[in-house]
Parts: sequence; C-alpha cells; structure tokens
Amino acid sequence: MLPPKSWSFSKHSDFETCKKMFFLKHVDRIPEPERPLPPGKSEQANDRGTRVHTSCELFVNGTEDVLCPEADKFFGWQLELMRLQHAEGLVSLEGEWGMSKDWEIADWKTAWLRLKLDSLVFHSSTEATVIDYKTGKKFGNEVKHSQQLILYILTSFLRYPQLERVTGELWYLDQNEVTRQTMTRDQALRFKKNWDMKGNAITSCVDFPANPSVFTCKWCAYGTHAASHYAAAGTGHCLVGVRK
Repeated sequence: MLPPKSWSFSKHSDFETCKKMFFLKHVDRIPEPERPLPPGKSEQANDRGTRVHTSCELFVNGTEDVLCPEADKFFGWQLELMRLQHAEGLVSLEGEWGMSKDWEIADWKTAWLRLKLDSLVFHSSTEATVIDYKTGKKFGNEVKHSQQLILYILTSFLRYPQLERVTGELWYLDQNEVTRQTMTRDQALRFKKNWDMKGNAITSCVDFPANPSVFTCKWCAYGTHAASHYAAAGTGHCLVGVRK
C-alpha cells in the first residue's frame, strides 16, 4: 500500500481522530451516505458554508455587489472595507496554497501540503493578516481552530519572506466573534518542526487502524447502522465502531 501523497489541515484532523476513517475517506475515497436535512433546515451545514464563503469571495473581489445575509449581518462593514482594499491591490484571494515537502511554494495539484484560506490582507510590506471565515459553532472547536490558525500563520511567513509580523483571524460569521493571534516570524517558525512531523506522519503512513470510541464513532459515516449516529445508516465499511 502506498502512503498518501498530500495532506491538509482537514486531513490532519481526520488522521488524528481515526486512521481507519481517514483511510476510507481520503485513500479509498468511499462516498459518504446521503444525510437527512437537520430539522427546520433547507441545506446541509457544509453546503451552507460553501455558499457563504463563495458569497464573501465574490463580494470582496467585486464580482457581486450584494452579500449573502449570513455574512452581511455581523461582518458586512468589514467585508466592505476588504472590498475597497482589494481594489487597491492590498488583498490576496488566491485561495489554494500548495507547499512542497521542503516547505517551498508548489503547484496545488502536486503539493505535499495543501491549504485553502479566504484572504490575506497586506497592511505594509512587512505586516499582513490572514483571515478564514467560519460558519457554524465556535464552542468545542477552539483547540482545532487554534491549530489551524497557527498553520496558516506559519505558511504565510514561508510564502512571503518579506513579512515580519502576521496576524491570523478566524471570523465566526454566525456568532459575531473573531479569534485573533499575532506572531513574529521567529515565533511562527518554532511551530514548523511540529507541523513537519505531523505532515510526514500522514504522508508516510501505510497502516490505518481504527480508533473506536463513543466520541470518534458518533458521527462517523463509515460505521454500521448500529454504530453510527451519522445518518439512518452508515456505509458499513468499518465494523469495529461503538455507540453510546
């Protein structure tokens, strides 16, 4: 079995949760079963997130003049300001960042590390803010989101050698909250070794054992009906899941 060729923050999260689930989702690429809509909802959370992110991008780059209501409610004025900054060439919306195994800029299709972010705002030649929009809840995701922010800050420094100070911001569009962290280049580079180890662990792995527990199995799409809360039935590809 060949190890995965690339990783991302979302893949890292799946890998840390359960290697079996990671394998089924990202290596075998088994489709997840259709999920029923949550009560009172007209779209799935991931579909809603994609729609809101797309609206923000098209508004900031000037393609659309109207924001979706979710983004406009709390963050309309910030996005309006970013739209003006983008027109002045101060905002990068390149979106897909690829890095090689040596942490050099690489083509997205062949990159070792792949990141998707929403915007990078340059305040000067040496200072910038990297921003990621979040839909859904903040509570319970603080640690995971903090790790993601650090990886974005680190990668910003590696892609832009002139930067001396980078602020990472997570905009929780539904809660009107912002999580913010600022680092110097030296501070960010201290995390490089740890992320390098994490990335290498994923891209050298050839054994993917399950990690069954009431927490890891609760919303897994690949368990059996008896083991999964994910939908009416899981795919059944993992037979070792447990249910509380």
